[in-house]
Amino acid sequence: MESLFQNLNVKPLAEKVRPLTLNDYIGQKNIIGRDSYLRRMIEADIIPSMILYGPPGSGKTTLAKIIANMTNCKFISINAVSSGVTELRKIISEAKDALRFGQGRSIVFIDEIHRFNKGQQDILLPFIENGTIILIGATTENPFFEINSPLLSRAKIIRLEKLTENDLKDIIKRALTNANSDYGNLKIIIEDEALQAIVTYANGDARIALNVLEQAVAMCEAENKEITLEVLRLVIGNVVLKFDKKGDQHFDVVSAFIKSMRGSDADAAVHYLARLLESGEEVKFIARRIIICATEDVGNADPMALVIANSAAQAVHFVGLPEARIILAQAVCYIAKAPKSNSCYLAIDAAIHDLQTKNCGTVPEHLRDAHYAGVKEFGHGEGYLYPHDYPEGYVAQKYLPEQISDARYYKPKDIGAEKKYLDKA
Repeated sequence: MESLFQNLNVKPLAEKVRPLTLNDYIGQKNIIGRDSYLRRMIEADIIPSMILYGPPGSGKTTLAKIIANMTNCKFISINAVSSGVTELRKIISEAKDALRFGQGRSIVFIDEIHRFNKGQQDILLPFIENGTIILIGATTENPFFEINSPLLSRAKIIRLEKLTENDLKDIIKRALTNANSDYGNLKIIIEDEALQAIVTYANGDARIALNVLEQAVAMCEAENKEITLEVLRLVIGNVVLKFDKKGDQHFDVVSAFIKSMRGSDADAAVHYLARLLESGEEVKFIARRIIICATEDVGNADPMALVIANSAAQAVHFVGLPEARIILAQAVCYIAKAPKSNSCYLAIDAAIHDLQTKNCGTVPEHLRDAHYAGVKEFGHGEGYLYPHDYPEGYVAQKYLPEQISDARYYKPKDIGAEKKYLDKA
């Protein structure tokens, strides 16, 4: 059986359709749109050293190569995983020679720059400082954690966002008509459901989307130039069945996830966590939901819930999948089994409601700032009682404005650790 993929060149599709100009670059309008800082710098050929920070498949390498194509600089590309000090010194030596012989400056693109240790990063500093090289680093990790402060101070941080579904659809459609992809003359048709399935599966990663597309084309028979859900099942399995075109199933699972934690059912909460993970949901989104539940539904009944949820969110950022699933499960189980109170949630909403519907008055004179010149004569701070001057660090005094002096927003519940606040409410 003849395949459409036969006789096509073996270079990966993502490489074949990589755009060469900013006009062909899809996504990231916030950083390369008209009149943006970076676009102006590129078009003026005044390229600063920079760190491109963003999720996988968001276009970091592509953007670096476009910059190289649009400038008069020599472009050198390395990967921090496979390069060491010796190669760095050789590159810097070649960059010095290029300057000496009037060949211009060199752009050194370092993919996965967070993999370089402190010593390797420090080697670059003087040569960025004196203009021998222009550094473009690419990383999926937060540069403020992974890149040395001296290097950060010499480079502009450019943050790329995860590509949107529309961005990925445009990338896929362009690949199917791009002459460089070998698909341009094949007139391949892709069903809307299949297109949506690829986009959802890729989850913002253009490389994954193009890899799946390439495999799907390979599975098409020469006489049947149509990519359907059935074709995709051969490529990515029944995972395509999990994707709900309208998004209803997704929001149902998220809703059930939160309600299971709120309802103290750890088994159900872990089940829905697994569903979210298996559907390709971003761990950052899941971690945010856990943090919100920890403060909205647990609150001061167990203050450690928020600490654990926030720690989990930071930990999954460092660890990544698949191990991140364990961290998320630990936080979910803790929050599900924690005592529950929504007193803080009710308190802030009640205070905001009063501000929106009442005259709440001004800050009492004795609580106003008295540290800057001339305000004490207006009574600022007069009569304020400093709690630490009294036994147990407490003294009764009015803190609310007179107009709402009887307001009571925080109403602790007789649950968990919040019990101890009942006599002070």
